[in-house]
Amino acid sequence: MKRFVLLTLPLLSACGPSYSLRVPDAMERKLPYEARIELLEAENNLALAIDKVDEADNEIGRARDNIRRARSRQEAAEDEVDRANDEVSREVAKLAIAEAESRVDYLRARQRLTVGLRDVERLALRCAFAEFELARLHAARKAKVEGSERLDPKKFESQVSECKAEVKEERAGLAGDEKEEKTAREAWEAKKAALAKKTFDARASPYVENL
Repeated sequence: MKRFVLLTLPLLSACGPSYSLRVPDAMERKLPYEARIELLEAENNLALAIDKVDEADNEIGRARDNIRRARSRQEAAEDEVDRANDEVSREVAKLAIAEAESRVDYLRARQRLTVGLRDVERLALRCAFAEFELARLHAARKAKVEGSERLDPKKFESQVSECKAEVKEERAGLAGDEKEEKTAREAWEAKKAALAKKTFDARASPYVENL
């Protein structure tokens, strides 16, 4: 458990100094085995919070890759317009350009939302850490570890509640990005459907690609 907490500290410090009340590690080392077992739930929640931050970071990387691919498809579609030798081919190429442009717009909106969600998960990680520290304090006081009586549980509880309130506020602040992402996706889906209809079958069309 100790190694797990120490590895977490650099990530939390990168998120900012807030919610940094800690129980001295020396107190945890004095905990009996039974008290350490009681910390497992808080430790698991902390691990899950770390995983969510990692996944959010990975999602941002995938979004960047998708945008690059979408731009390449847009350039390819623009080249097709010049090479089209009949009106039908030209119309399909123009629809492909519109679909590609709409795809890029959607992916950019999605990336903005993903970045916002990643920031929320980073804050939620700080909350999970604060809850872990609160659990450590309760365990230390329950086991009557020397020095634990000098730590104020209310301060530790306060940093947990304040952090969770900030997470709630940050999530609510993403409503605009969520709306833009939904609108952009609907616009792209419409362009994609028009292109698929013109090329007869979305599943077989070389112009239509799902994310």
